[in-house]
Amino acid sequence: MTPLVDLVPHRAPMLLLDQVEAAGETTLQASLAIHAGTEFLEAEGVPAHIGIEYMAQACAAFAGHRALATGGAPRIGFLLGTRRFLMHRPWYRLGETLLVSVTLVFQDEAMGSFTGRIEVAGELAAEAELTVYEPPEGDIPS
Repeated sequence: MTPLVDLVPHRAPMLLLDQVEAAGETTLQASLAIHAGTEFLEAEGVPAHIGIEYMAQACAAFAGHRALATGGAPRIGFLLGTRRFLMHRPWYRLGETLLVSVTLVFQDEAMGSFTGRIEVAGELAAEAELTVYEPPEGDIPS
């Protein structure tokens, strides 16, 4: 599997996912382990709302994977918004491994819509609908 650093424009410390577990034509699964050096870690763990960024980075990895598969290169993208973000727990705890999955629902030239979910030990921890924008090459807003 292609390393995440080759799929997304993010770099440490803001590359929050650890690795891609699986990628398909309309889906991607990535994982991360919550450890002492995890960004946004607080005494209780990582707040569950950070899951939005985990899902957004999985969308970016999906777009990067698709770009590489078609002979292109990963490009910068933007999270425009989320709908129906449901947190089924308040924290991601130290020692837990999260499985972040995204599924493409709609895509045109620049806009995309995904469903996302986070599972911990096989249990649903968060879910959302994400809308993303990938500007055409050379058309990056400043």
